[in-house]
Amino acid sequence: MSIGNTAFSRNPLFRSRTWFGRARAAMREFSERSPSRFAILIFASLVLIFTVLFSLPISSATGKATGLADSLFTAVSVICVTGLSTVDMATHWSVFGHVVIYIGVQIGALGVLTLASILGLVISRRLGLRARLIAASDTNPLRMHHGPVAEGQAVRLGEIGSLLATVAISALVIELALAILLLPRMLIDGIPVGEAVWFALYYSAMAFTNTGFAPNAEGLTPFANDYFFLTILMIGVFLGSIGFPIIYTLSRSLKGWKLRRRHSRMNRPPRWSVHVKLTLVTSALLIVFGAALYIILEFDNPKTFGELGAGDTVFQSFFLSVMTRSGGFSTINIPDLNGSSLLVTDMLMFIGGGSASTAGGIKVTTLAVLFLAAFAEARGNQEMEAFSRRIPSDVLRLGVSVVLWGATTVAVSSILILQISKAPLDFVLFDVISAFATSGLTTGLTASLPDPGVYIMAATMFFGRVGTVTLAAALAASQRQQLYKRPEERPIVG
Repeated sequence: MSIGNTAFSRNPLFRSRTWFGRARAAMREFSERSPSRFAILIFASLVLIFTVLFSLPISSATGKATGLADSLFTAVSVICVTGLSTVDMATHWSVFGHVVIYIGVQIGALGVLTLASILGLVISRRLGLRARLIAASDTNPLRMHHGPVAEGQAVRLGEIGSLLATVAISALVIELALAILLLPRMLIDGIPVGEAVWFALYYSAMAFTNTGFAPNAEGLTPFANDYFFLTILMIGVFLGSIGFPIIYTLSRSLKGWKLRRRHSRMNRPPRWSVHVKLTLVTSALLIVFGAALYIILEFDNPKTFGELGAGDTVFQSFFLSVMTRSGGFSTINIPDLNGSSLLVTDMLMFIGGGSASTAGGIKVTTLAVLFLAAFAEARGNQEMEAFSRRIPSDVLRLGVSVVLWGATTVAVSSILILQISKAPLDFVLFDVISAFATSGLTTGLTASLPDPGVYIMAATMFFGRVGTVTLAAALAASQRQQLYKRPEERPIVG
């Protein structure tokens, strides 16, 4: 019996299966123990793979290999759905290269863990607890830490399967709908049918994923006065930036509304969570306030809105306000903005979009929680409250950590880029924040940086997309249980 087992174990097929099984078990254990580190590992692996793809001669329009710095930067920008580039994205890459870009932004927009969970759901037609936990950590950073997490949030753990289905379906449906709306405008402008179809699909993907790449060398210049075209892009960027949990909640509410119309005795519609309400309200306020500031600061600037009428100025201001939140498209030259407008754009980019979305930044709910904490302190309240709900203190601690680590990343990168490029501070700060917040707007500085500056900007994009919370959770060994408490003492603050 032992001889037979020994002979069987020497079989190469048996050994390969055993090795594969052990590797799969080790990967499963690693992903379960630390989803944050697993996410960083997968993101880094994808960046490496796409760097190799972009460096191939077949990816270049000239048939020559692309240098390491440009290949790496493009790979990070694509996987992190940033939109910054060191080469002319429309003319440098071949058809194969553009297909790689298109696939890369889809992977980066959905999130690696979410995409892996979707594929597992499609293949096995079921979602186990382990897969739910991994996917949940991609939609809520609070779940990255060990220990229980209260389920009073936008998407409960039991709803992760439905959320994943919504993510896959909504991404496909929204991008297809945007492309269908954009196609007639391109045909009217005289673009050939085949090229128009490709442009429509490309623009719709870059809008919903909040990337901002353009397939044509002129960019948005041919469509700068086509307000229908620009409105469709704004809608795509907004839907991508509010977050998949919001889309999931809205889809459930729409389904409930349809059922109530058919049956008068249906139950009440599902209650919107505080996260949904904070995201929608804060996003709307930022868009309106941003547009108002651009109107005030740029109405007399002849290089931007100074030569436009009142209606055109209002529309272009709203377009710029939406795009600064991570969209990356622009109908004006960013360096032509006044210094005050550049600073406003810095702040809007740093805030970014909604959590678990295709946008970057510290997220609008983080800003909302910080303001709620400030209001509670000003009123003398011990608890933060919003929409008749109490927000626990651990959410505030997480929000403070996100802002602190984000500001530190921007500060360190800005100092290094300033030393390397000797460029003006406002231009350096703008491009660094754009990289961190995966916005994609640029003053032109990024494309002129030497290789060391390119690598720093690539690292900044990576940190911004992976997330400061993910990095902090990955660097921490584990959340240990402290069996004692030290004496309390209050330092002077403020």
